Amino acid sequence: MKHYTPETYTVADSVGYLMRHTASLMRDELETAFEGHGFTFVQWATMMRLRDNMRLTAGDLCRDLRHDTGAFTRVIDHLEERGLVRRERSEEDRRVVLLKLTSAGRQAVQSMLPVVVDRLNEALQDLSASELATLVRLLRRISARLNDPVPAVERPTAERPARRGAKS
Repeated sequence: MKHYTPETYTVADSVGYLMRHTASLMRDELETAFEGHGFTFVQWATMMRLRDNMRLTAGDLCRDLRHDTGAFTRVIDHLEERGLVRRERSEEDRRVVLLKLTSAGRQAVQSMLPVVVDRLNEALQDLSASELATLVRLLRRISARLNDPVPAVERPTAERPARRGAKS
């Protein structure tokens, strides 16, 4: 189904623009909240991802956070210097360096969660629980579609069958 046409498309109604603008506003709110606690948004987001997924590399996190690799190395170095993150060689593949959250890192994440939760609740206060659940479900659906390894232009449709040799 086509939701936009070139004739009627406006930035103000673009889902991509609205998601990016909203995410930027939320990030600004959190950056301000983190200033008083000695963290940046990227540092906290890094520690949260490590808390929620035990087997991540700097490359994994860098891609996930859409961050510059050189700058992200400095983020990891800084967190490591503060004793919040440590680097460990993978036992399966010694070439791989995994990042682990230390107990001090876990405590830092836990101490910041109330700040984050308060800011999120403030931003979402005009939504009902049902509306929030719908929003999260729809964003996950869009994200899954965009994460599809087969580019949209190559996806088979009724008008455009799958190419020979293409994965579907």
